[in-house]
Amino acid sequence: MKAVVLDRYGNIDGVRAGEVPDPELRDDDVLVQIHAASVNPLDLKILEGKLKAILPYRLPIVLGNDLAGVVVRVGAAVRRFKPGDEVYARPRQDRIGTFAEFISVNEEDVAIKPRELTMEEAASVPLVGLTAWQALIERANLQAGQKVLIHAGSGGVGTFAIQLAKHLGATVATTTSTANADWVERLGADVVIDYKKDDFAEILHDYDLVLDTLGGETLKRSLRVLKPGGQIISISGPPDPSFAKEAGLNWIVQQVMCLLSFRIRRAAKRRDVTYSFLFMKSSGEQLRRLASIIDAGAIHPVVDQVFPFESTKAALDYVEQGRAKGKVVVKVG
Repeated sequence: MKAVVLDRYGNIDGVRAGEVPDPELRDDDVLVQIHAASVNPLDLKILEGKLKAILPYRLPIVLGNDLAGVVVRVGAAVRRFKPGDEVYARPRQDRIGTFAEFISVNEEDVAIKPRELTMEEAASVPLVGLTAWQALIERANLQAGQKVLIHAGSGGVGTFAIQLAKHLGATVATTTSTANADWVERLGADVVIDYKKDDFAEILHDYDLVLDTLGGETLKRSLRVLKPGGQIISISGPPDPSFAKEAGLNWIVQQVMCLLSFRIRRAAKRRDVTYSFLFMKSSGEQLRRLASIIDAGAIHPVVDQVFPFESTKAALDYVEQGRAKGKVVVKVG
């Protein structure tokens, strides 16, 4: 089958289109013919080799982390799906490869796609949707009336998280550029900070939660907006010991991550708030619940641009430039 393959770490030059063997179907797998897959910053981090300590892939591998498509075969133990079902999924991290014509995915990681969405729209959801769900609901237990700051509101995670937080009844602040300010307000943001003009840390106070998608100096300054007992959850900051332990990483890597996150954890403790790192997990159950919310009209996926499959490298390059509003999708089938 046709696929987009990473041969060597470094940059997009290490990526090529080629032929790879068809995927094997395990007893608890569904074989999906992929119609669309989305491009995520995670794909770029993988191909650059930034996640080798966490994700020790053996190259070459097929890239791609989420999909929408049609089930063509099911394993002997599968009971929830049948050929012809339209599904969407985020494969487990050790089984990625959605920039391809077919993929085998564990049944537990798959859900029927939202009926109101096109394949391209559905493919834009899994990774960012699960990230937002696991940050806002599973970890933070965000409640109606609470206040949350979501950084980079015009990005893939930001556009989804704003809408999910509003669905939960929270007051939502976000940071974005001048050009996107009105747009993220229409998504549901109550307070929009133009990061080119204003300092969010001087404006926002007594927030319950920060969802950090940027890391670095933004992460450090975000501590100032939280009230005592507040939380900052980061998908871009340094991994913390809890993540390293849960991920089953070896002792040496655990100690390295402990050191990497020491300063931000100490700074958070001094302000009587908590810092944690989130690395999203696959979950068909959470995708099913998200599909219900989407079909009810509470969340509308934002797709910036759709690239043909043969232009996947161009799509990766476009995401790398950092100017996409919402998600970038590759049309496969």
